[in-house]
Amino acid sequence: MIWIKDQSGLPFFVSATPSAPSGACEVSVTRDLPPFPDLSAFLRLLERRGELLRIDHPVSVVHEMTAVHRHVLAEDGPALLFTRPLRADGKESPIPVLVNLFGTTRRVAWGLGVEPEHLDRLAAELLALRTPSAPQTLREWREGLGLARTALRLRPRLTGEAEQSTVREGEAVDLGLLPAQICWPGEPAPLITWPVVITRPPASVALRAHNLGVYRMQILDRRRAILRWLPQRGGARHHAAWMASGHAMPVAVAIGADPALLLSAAMPLPEGLSEYELAALLAGERLVLREGQGGLLVPGRAEILLEGKVLPGAQAAEGPYGDHTGYYNDVESFPVLEVSRMTIAPRARYLSTFTGKPPDEPSRIGEVFNRFLLPFARQYWPELRDLHLPPEACSYRIAIAAIAKTYPGQARRVMLGLWSLLPQFLYTKLIIVTDADIDIRSWAEVMWAVATRADWGRDTLLIPDTPVDYLDFASPKAGLGAKFGIDATLKIPPETDRPQGRPLVMTEALEAQAAALWAEIRKKGPGDGGHARGG
Repeated sequence: MIWIKDQSGLPFFVSATPSAPSGACEVSVTRDLPPFPDLSAFLRLLERRGELLRIDHPVSVVHEMTAVHRHVLAEDGPALLFTRPLRADGKESPIPVLVNLFGTTRRVAWGLGVEPEHLDRLAAELLALRTPSAPQTLREWREGLGLARTALRLRPRLTGEAEQSTVREGEAVDLGLLPAQICWPGEPAPLITWPVVITRPPASVALRAHNLGVYRMQILDRRRAILRWLPQRGGARHHAAWMASGHAMPVAVAIGADPALLLSAAMPLPEGLSEYELAALLAGERLVLREGQGGLLVPGRAEILLEGKVLPGAQAAEGPYGDHTGYYNDVESFPVLEVSRMTIAPRARYLSTFTGKPPDEPSRIGEVFNRFLLPFARQYWPELRDLHLPPEACSYRIAIAAIAKTYPGQARRVMLGLWSLLPQFLYTKLIIVTDADIDIRSWAEVMWAVATRADWGRDTLLIPDTPVDYLDFASPKAGLGAKFGIDATLKIPPETDRPQGRPLVMTEALEAQAAALWAEIRKKGPGDGGHARGG
C-alpha cells in the first residue's frame, strides 16, 4: 500500500497492482462491491440480495410509517419502499418514501463498499487516511509517480443538470409536495429527517471547504424550513461566519444520494477532511457534482435537491421532536432556510427515517462507525484490546474498554486519555475499563467484572463540571455535568496488597471433550438412557 495526493491535496490510500507488462499500476480503494454511482444502483443491489421490500398499500407519513419502520428495524428487516405514501395533508404522494436504508449493520457495510466481515480492514484503511506514511524506498516513490495520473480520476466530475428533472423556482417552490414524516405524536409539523445539508464558509468555494452534515429540518411553509444544527457542527460554524460578514448564507440540501455520500455526511471526520473527499475515496470513483447556487458544489445525482439561503437574523422556534435519546427535545430557535429552487429527479425517491430510543437507524449506523474508533485509539494506547460504545446508551454516552493491563493505574490513564483526546468521547458520561479476558459486548460479563473487580472507594473516578450533551437533561446544567469512570480490572500492587481471585477456567481439551460427549448423549432418545430418570 502506498500514498499519493491529488491536486486537491487529499491523500488516497491505494493499492499498487501491476496491470501491464510495463508495470503500470491502477488505483483502487479496497472495495468488495462495485461502485454505486447513485441511490438507484444501491437499491438494485439490495433487491438482488432480498433486502428491499416494496409496500404498495397506502401508508400515512403521520406516525403510521414510523410504527411500521420500528417493527421492521427491530426484526433486522429489509429497507422499505412505500410506493403510495399519504402526505400529512392526507393526499397520496407521487414520490415514494424509502426508509430503513441503513437499518442493519450489514447494509451500512454495503453502503461503505465492503462486506460486514471486512469492516475492520476498512477501519485500518481509514486510519491510514488520517495518518499516512511517507514512501520509504525508491520503488515506492516511482510507483507513486506512476499512479498520480490515475488518482486524478477520483477528483469530482462536474456535470449539468439532468434534462428530465422537474425544477421549481421562486414562488413555484412547495415543500408541501415532499412526503415528509411526522414521526411521533405531539410533533408540530412535517420533518425532513435525512437531509444532507451542504454549506461553505464565506471565504472559500473550494471543494475541501465544503461541509456536509445531516441536520433535521422542520418545514414551516411552502418555501421555508428550519435548520437544526448544534454549535460544534460544521454547518453552524459556517453560519456564524456568514452572519458575522452580514451576508446571506447559501445552503443546499440533498435528499437521497449515493450511499458513500450519505454515510460520509453522517460520519465524524477529522478537521481538514471534506465529506466529499471521503465519499470519493469510499466510492472508488469520481463523484459527480454540479455548480449550484451561491458558489456551492452539489451532488449531480441527488434524488431531490433544495437550494436557497439563510438571511442574517432569520430564526424560528423548532420542536419539540423525538430524538435519539428516546425523549422529546426542548423548543429552541434555529436558523431558517428560504428555499428558492427545488429540483426533483425522474422517478425520485424521498429518503426518510425516524430517531428515537435505540434501536433506531442512526444507532445502527453508529454501531459501524464506532468500530472505526479502535484502530485509531490504539495509536495512543496500544494496550487497548477492544472498545465498545453500546447503542442502547445512545451510541456515545457509555464506553467500555478492554485493556492488556501491565502496570498500576493503567485503567485510569486510559479513561482520562479517551475523554481528552478523542472528540467522539466528549459527551461520554461513563467509561468502564476491564481486562482483556472480558467480552465487553456482553453486559453479563461486564457487570460480572464490575461486581467482582471494582471497589467503589478505590476504583471509581468522578470528574465534575465537564462538557456533556446539552440534550442530557439528567445533568444539573445544560451542557455541563460530571463524568464517571469504573476500573473493573484485576488489581496489581501497589493498587492492592490482597491476592486477586483466580477466575474459574475449564481447559480447552475438557471443553472439547464435554461438547463431544453431550452431542453423543443428545443423539439418544429417552428410552436409550439419554436422560436421567428418578428411581
